Amino acid sequence: MNISIVGSGYVGTTLAACLADLGHEIVNVDIDKQVVETINRGNAPIHEPGLAERIERHAGERLQATTDYAAIRDTDATFLALPTPANDDGSNDLSIMEAGARSVGEVLHTGSDHLVVVKSTVVPGSTEEGVAPAIEDAGDLTVGEDFRIAMNPEFLRMGTAVADFMDPDKIVFGATDDHAYETLDAIYDPLVEQTGAPVVRTGIREAEMIKYANNSFLATKVSLINELGNICKEYDVDAYEVADALGLDDRIGERFLRSGLGWGGSCFPKDVAALIAAAEDAGYDPELLKAGVAVNDRQPERLLSLLDEHVDVAGKRVAVLGLSFKPGTDDVRGTRAIPVIEGLHERGADVVAYDPVATESFHEYAPDISFAAADSAAEALRDAYGAVVVTDWDEFATLDEEFDLMADPVVVDGRHVIERREDISYEGLTW
Repeated sequence: MNISIVGSGYVGTTLAACLADLGHEIVNVDIDKQVVETINRGNAPIHEPGLAERIERHAGERLQATTDYAAIRDTDATFLALPTPANDDGSNDLSIMEAGARSVGEVLHTGSDHLVVVKSTVVPGSTEEGVAPAIEDAGDLTVGEDFRIAMNPEFLRMGTAVADFMDPDKIVFGATDDHAYETLDAIYDPLVEQTGAPVVRTGIREAEMIKYANNSFLATKVSLINELGNICKEYDVDAYEVADALGLDDRIGERFLRSGLGWGGSCFPKDVAALIAAAEDAGYDPELLKAGVAVNDRQPERLLSLLDEHVDVAGKRVAVLGLSFKPGTDDVRGTRAIPVIEGLHERGADVVAYDPVATESFHEYAPDISFAAADSAAEALRDAYGAVVVTDWDEFATLDEEFDLMADPVVVDGRHVIERREDISYEGLTW
């Protein structure tokens, strides 16, 4: 099929490359000329394992990028993969999404029966009450007659986005008519045939809510295991042995039971905040979701309080290992490194940080948060009076002699990756 994708960020670029890999003809539409040129050269505009080789393989053939929305006219379906940033109150800002929808409406032909699919995460009602009217108004069109509307939420994790798309737990179609379902079936049939992934056919609002329910459940599960881990720490109990036993219960499952520094990223913080705001706007107080956020917000300070028990960091060098919110990505949105570094600055520490790929993106995202950037973990640890592990990169698990370079080998591990040694003052955050 001929498919257009509006937006070439984390979701849009992954979607474009993977659909091209499935045999579809893809045009990626973006207003950023530099990003468009990058894709057309066969390069990935973001760091994501498995993405670069797919773009290199398909660019100029099955995958092309353009700034011209008119390219949408020659396609059968358009996915909207645009940012939905948070407002100050946590609610979704749909202005970018609606602007993109208007641009789509301006180029669609009357009676084209084109399918427009919302891929971005939006609260229930947004697709029908915000996106569809924007398309209608811009092109003097009528939904259900001149174009169709659907919702197909993404379940992609930073660092494993390509793998998540190509081997999904589920595929969700939210629509109100058979034509929309049939078009989505045609798009995803190659993937379903390869993987046998279950397809959920539901309403548009239900599809919107499934994404929020999914992320809110997982975020709350992480906060619960962190709360249990904090209690384990008080009783000198190994939280990871407790979690291993919990995971054997098929009602609970073993995934997302690694206690530690908490959740971050572009999805969990924003999606939980948006659902809280939407619930409150509807007149419901989501107390459990709020409690999960509170537990998550406390974890960085708990990490630093453990460091305080071993060393007064005022005027001393402290190493921060990891800046990305999780390993395998350079994405720093919602990273726990921000409150950790801020807390170290409040204590008067001289902060030096190292991350394998995310240092530059961290500086761009949080330019006001200063630290000395190290080129290696060893350089960060040299002459440090303390070290905190923020991101569980594989290379940190192999550190050993590097700790001998520290002035005082105090290590507070927020991710359970460092090997304990007799000559290291080691503290696990929740174990």
